[in-house]
Amino acid sequence: MKRPEFNQAIKVAIADDHALFRAGVKTALAVKKDVELVAEADNGMQLLNLLKHVEPDVILLDIQMPIMDGIQTLPEIRKDHPHVKVIILSMHNDHSMISKLMEIGANSYLTKNSDSETIYQAIKTCYEQEFFFNELTNKALLTGLRTKRPEIGAMQDVNLTEKELTVLKLMCEEKTTKEIADIVDISPRTVEAIRDKLKTKTGAKSMAGLVMYAVKNGIIQQQ
Repeated sequence: MKRPEFNQAIKVAIADDHALFRAGVKTALAVKKDVELVAEADNGMQLLNLLKHVEPDVILLDIQMPIMDGIQTLPEIRKDHPHVKVIILSMHNDHSMISKLMEIGANSYLTKNSDSETIYQAIKTCYEQEFFFNELTNKALLTGLRTKRPEIGAMQDVNLTEKELTVLKLMCEEKTTKEIADIVDISPRTVEAIRDKLKTKTGAKSMAGLVMYAVKNGIIQQQ
């Protein structure tokens, strides 16, 4: 689990074509000592150019932007900067869009009316734990199961050990790596190794994919 070093702030970039929204986020984050806004862009192409010179830890990415929108930009970020966490920002809460974006590499999805504390918590959680799940993302992922492509979640014969099942259930309950380690009585490094093995066994490419696999196969109950 990646954590900031002592006195090292989490570096954040934002791409949004509304200057007032960027200014609001910048003002809100300015009071947080462990977060630093290092780059601003008003479209995806400008962001990708900035990423050649700055290396943020987390990107706040608007969906609707001129020239190059967030949907076009996200795969490019994933290709060239795979370790950067991406939080999608949007005015919309369409479940199919959220599910699609989580599957292709978003680490969280927030509506633009989210308060500053929620944005701050999403940044910290994505940086430290890879994903920030909320009611919006959870509902979208579960709704997406009904239209999911057959190859993901149709792996009924995957053989998971009892420990792997326990870890998967706890991950779906949004427990942190440390919390899972304490509950199962293993090291955090072992939890991360089991998570990687679960992805390999199930074919899931992300934590979002693991959640969908768990629900599809009855490992956790759909709400």
